[in-house]
Amino acid sequence: MTPFILMAASALIFAIGGTPVARWAALRLGIIDQPAARKIHVSPVPLLGGAAIYGAFILALIFFGNLFYVAEVVAIFIGATLCSLVGALDDKQGLGSYTKLAVQALAAGILIFGGVQVRLFGNWLDIAITLLWVVGITNAFNLLDNMDGLSGGIAMIAAVFFTLLAALSDQYLVGILAAALAGACAGFLVYNWNPAHIFMGDTGSLFIGFLLSAVAIKLRFPSNSVTVTWLIPVLVLGLPIFDTTLVFISRLRRGLNPLTTPGKDHVSHRLARLTGSRREAVLICYLIAGAIGLAAVFLTQAVLSEAIVIALGVSLLAISGIWWLEFRRGGV
Repeated sequence: MTPFILMAASALIFAIGGTPVARWAALRLGIIDQPAARKIHVSPVPLLGGAAIYGAFILALIFFGNLFYVAEVVAIFIGATLCSLVGALDDKQGLGSYTKLAVQALAAGILIFGGVQVRLFGNWLDIAITLLWVVGITNAFNLLDNMDGLSGGIAMIAAVFFTLLAALSDQYLVGILAAALAGACAGFLVYNWNPAHIFMGDTGSLFIGFLLSAVAIKLRFPSNSVTVTWLIPVLVLGLPIFDTTLVFISRLRRGLNPLTTPGKDHVSHRLARLTGSRREAVLICYLIAGAIGLAAVFLTQAVLSEAIVIALGVSLLAISGIWWLEFRRGGV
């Protein structure tokens, strides 16, 4: 774990030092998130916090990673950079949802070309699943970026679990990438915790979503069967997946386009209304992400019957949560 701790600590320091610079740049360039009826902040907040996350991640790898000779890492870097750049452009002048989806699909294609893809069936289905997974998780974190400290905190928790899982299975590459992201997100949260002084914007949310989807694909568990271990990254990223599913069901039920319609129908918004506190809502999301992350760690040594029980249990809880939040409480 020592190299991973060093990587996380260096990224943390870079992010703490770089986020104020990103905030200054956002103010100078006019990249600011203005208050609106669909948003919860009441005063203008600079964007480009994601640039600090990206920069801290890259700097940590440059100084402590020594990974640039690996072809798969190059593919991950190119795809993640592409997502971050299109996010920055969206933060500056706005891009259509379908344009961003097309770029995300291109970034996923770069991953596949570089050899980073799901390997379950050994045929074209692996490519289809890879595209769906990368685009889905990337957008899930983009959608999750709706409350101070939420997307960055959930990304940090997921990255910590991926680092731990990589250490348990001796996967240096995955561990280094995850540790660098965990440290960068932790440093950014110093400024993004409620009340936030800066938002990550699409620059950050698309970057961390893409990177986590790629890290999840790279994870391997040679000591256990793939019929069990495929569920591990799904659980680690379970909260963003749940939130995206809830939002899609809610908007489709109301006859709205789930990709282009903004709204306060996310799990964080609903929890904030229930608890009366945005901070409590975010902390509850942290606890949920941590709990299912622990279940994912257990699965590394679980037999098939135990994995089935966990999968059914988590699925039942998720379905019950959607029913209660969307139907029992009357939606948004």
